[in-house]
Amino acid sequence: MATITAAMVKDLRESTGAGMMDCKAALTENDGNMEAAQDWLRKKGLSKAAKKSGRVAAEGLIGALTKGNMGVVVEVNSETDFVARNGQFQGLVKMVAQVAFDAGADVEKIKAAKIGDVTVEAAINDAIATIGENMTLRRAASLEVSQGVVSSYVHGAVIDGAGKMGVIVALESPGKADELAALGRQIAMHVAATNPLALEPSGLDPAVVKREKDVLADKYRQQGKPENVIEKIVESGLKTYYKEVCLLEQAFIHDTGKSVAQAVKEAEGKVGGAVKIAGFVRYALGEGIEKQESDFAAEVAAASGKK
Repeated sequence: MATITAAMVKDLRESTGAGMMDCKAALTENDGNMEAAQDWLRKKGLSKAAKKSGRVAAEGLIGALTKGNMGVVVEVNSETDFVARNGQFQGLVKMVAQVAFDAGADVEKIKAAKIGDVTVEAAINDAIATIGENMTLRRAASLEVSQGVVSSYVHGAVIDGAGKMGVIVALESPGKADELAALGRQIAMHVAATNPLALEPSGLDPAVVKREKDVLADKYRQQGKPENVIEKIVESGLKTYYKEVCLLEQAFIHDTGKSVAQAVKEAEGKVGGAVKIAGFVRYALGEGIEKQESDFAAEVAAASGKK
């Protein structure tokens, strides 16, 4: 039986972030073997995480990271908003964004990527075990241009680069990088505020367009309009709809007298070259996740054994 020294416990604790008694137990169980003890602790963290994996995680943080002509946005969820203020969780989100930047936006590849001696998935499970809440890396996306910049905007930021909403916008241009970055940030703020469905009409989901056409047509049929008139009204209505949901056709929030397309065109002189919006991604925290509603008073009463 190997002698477990205080120095060994300290080293294991520093490399894993686990508690002192857990580190001592891990070393004892594995006869002082450091790597085996690390694996033992990770497995223990996984078993703790498994107990929490069924809980709904709809809070957390959106992380955004841009450098030059590339950018990523990620969503890491937790169960409660309190965790978003936890330094360990904030560091985890920034780490995940950096890994996504280096490894790509595939969630499974991000989870399998290594940070030092551990994978991102193991780091998430360690955080679950330490903080005591279910956490998930829900999604990630990246944008890149061959020439130009990718800019970002984080709304409701709790730390630099992470908050309640994150937007990245890719601008393709041979122009000045600093001017492009400033324009890109303005457009990213616009995207955060207006939530466009697509860059332009051709990018809209055909099912969404059909639904809009059907709603408009039915509305005027009920008013007794003839079909040839309805067709013209629907086409006009679709043009209005496109101005509401397509980024290039929306009124620019920084100058509502212009469309985004017009604002970009006018900025080309300052940028020093043609500018094209190559893409955008907008992540809002917890969107699409069905949150569990709870009766707090009932939970307290149940916990205390009262009816």
